[in-house]
Amino acid sequence: MKKLGLWLNLLVMVALLAACGGNNGGNNPTNGAGNAANEQAANNGDNSAAQSEAKSIDKLSVSFVPSRDPQEIITATEPLKDMLKTELAALGYEVGSVDISVGTNYEAVGEALSAGTTDVGLIPGGTYVLYDDGAEVILTATRAGLSNDSDNPADWNNNEPTEGTDQQTTSYRAILVAGPSEKGKALAEKVNNGEALTFEDLDGAAWNVMSTSSPAGYIYPALWLKENFGKTISDLSQVVQADSYANAFARLAAGQTDLLVTYADARRDYEEKWTTEYGRSASIWEETDLIGVMPAIYNDTISVSKNSPIMTDELKQALQTAFINIGNSDAGKEVIAIYSHGGYQVAKDSDYDNERKAQELVQQLQ
Repeated sequence: MKKLGLWLNLLVMVALLAACGGNNGGNNPTNGAGNAANEQAANNGDNSAAQSEAKSIDKLSVSFVPSRDPQEIITATEPLKDMLKTELAALGYEVGSVDISVGTNYEAVGEALSAGTTDVGLIPGGTYVLYDDGAEVILTATRAGLSNDSDNPADWNNNEPTEGTDQQTTSYRAILVAGPSEKGKALAEKVNNGEALTFEDLDGAAWNVMSTSSPAGYIYPALWLKENFGKTISDLSQVVQADSYANAFARLAAGQTDLLVTYADARRDYEEKWTTEYGRSASIWEETDLIGVMPAIYNDTISVSKNSPIMTDELKQALQTAFINIGNSDAGKEVIAIYSHGGYQVAKDSDYDNERKAQELVQQLQ
């Protein structure tokens, strides 16, 4: 009987333990559901946080240098606004508006990038290296090659008009163009006859140059003068600084100046205006000749502001992709053709080390 009592007691204890275990086990699904609910709530919270941190930009500011008539640039690049918004949206950035402006000169765009008052700047390499304390290059423009690329200007004159090719390049030439004035024609005749120019020849002509940060419109022509004549632009007697190539070509056509320094395909860009807006009766190829060709210049940059409040590493990458995609599309090519850009490739700061050397030399020469 005692053993039976002991067994009964053990059975009761086991039953009690099982009941406790059953209660705990009964609580487990409830606790599991609670944990799942908490996890879902946490996930919902993460999603809400991600949504609240959506990459939203009220305004993206893009500035161009005035290498063409400012109004012409504004008109031609109007479609770029929607293109950028569309491309950036696909990359996770909702942009409220894209503001496009043209600086009063090259330096104005560099200063705006440094100050953070513009976010993106399409600027030459020369302007970039002057303002690389506040600007960062993200892309280099490619452009169609030209049918002429000789160091000898007479070769260009014998192979006119200069035409585009299908080959994309990352560099371009600066050229010294003689206009239809009496002095311009005399200098061109001398070059075409194989005679060497003297500094006195060049000093007797009226020059059109661009701002001092323009590679084709100032920097490389200054180096060319130094290398060939031991002089520089500041040594010339008659120099006019133009605010755009449009104005420079207008002066050349009117005979107000004799020589113009510009980029290699500029005459192609102003061929129509030469006989319409500028009032010449003969074509630009008949009335102008080259008398100097500069060494190759690395192409324009797309640079971003280091001090823009919206600029992040992620946005830089998105802008790289967006501009590359735009440059690869037919509609995009029409827009960027205003700058003679054919597309874009990723760039790095060291690509412009030679430009820095050129700038240093120019500073010494001035």
